[in-house]
Amino acid sequence: MKKVLITGGAGFIPSTLADALLATEGYYVVSVDNYLTGKKSHLSSHKNYKFIKADVNCLNDLSAIMLHFDFDYVFHYAATVGVERTIENPKLVLDDLKGLQNIFELSKNTGIKRIFFSSSSEVYGEPVHLPQHEHETPLNSKLPYAVVKNMGECFCRTYQKEFGLDYTIFRFFNTYGPRQSEDFVVSKFLHAALQNRDITIYGDGLQTRTFCFVDDNIEFTIRTLEENLFINDVVNVGNDHLITVAELASTIIRISNSKSRIVMLPPLKEGDMTRRQPDISKMRSVLNRPLVTLVSGLTKVSYSLN
Repeated sequence: MKKVLITGGAGFIPSTLADALLATEGYYVVSVDNYLTGKKSHLSSHKNYKFIKADVNCLNDLSAIMLHFDFDYVFHYAATVGVERTIENPKLVLDDLKGLQNIFELSKNTGIKRIFFSSSSEVYGEPVHLPQHEHETPLNSKLPYAVVKNMGECFCRTYQKEFGLDYTIFRFFNTYGPRQSEDFVVSKFLHAALQNRDITIYGDGLQTRTFCFVDDNIEFTIRTLEENLFINDVVNVGNDHLITVAELASTIIRISNSKSRIVMLPPLKEGDMTRRQPDISKMRSVLNRPLVTLVSGLTKVSYSLN
């Protein structure tokens, strides 16, 4: 049985990943979270699952865990997330650099086979061209969140070169699903629509985005693990279907039969990129099937919230 550590394990994507790994019966999963944004309700009751409340930014916390368990793989997903939260708390974001150092030093010293690091589309900043390709698009964002994610990618490459610690970097684009908190646009809009509250949009609503349903994200992640794909490589994980934020709001109002109004607010001072679209050639080559459509995914999430 393969032993896996998932940091940030009470969060949306990490907890969904844990459930999917446990469903295969081939994994023992340990999740670590400090509950900054994670929720107890996301935790599994599976016999091959253990949750430990701890902060990966604290070396004593993390070393005790990693020295006790003989982990095969680490999914380092713990991070301070949410556009407004990360902009308003830049020091909190920078503290995650401690967690990166802890994870990589301990992984190097405990025989971890591969680290899977959750990077972000934010590292690209404002794109110079679309779609954004992993090895051709410049990484130009200077926001603390993006800088820390870029540093995480640097840790991956450095520890592989110096110590032979293998990695896979996932650059996640907007992923949504039933467990997502209201810090993010899809869940924020859905919760408002289901309560017939105003849906508020920063700026003119013409910002373009893509949205990936969590099932596509998780299936690709597990296949990358089990089929030994993209070792020491970086890969975009998302959907490439473009939609404006205003169109997203209208779509959510329509599928939820909501009476919500769309209300425009002044644009954010920083952090709200005008365009975003990944090149997902690698992801499509692995899944080899159509991705979940936005309407289908939104409908599933809407049912889960009712």
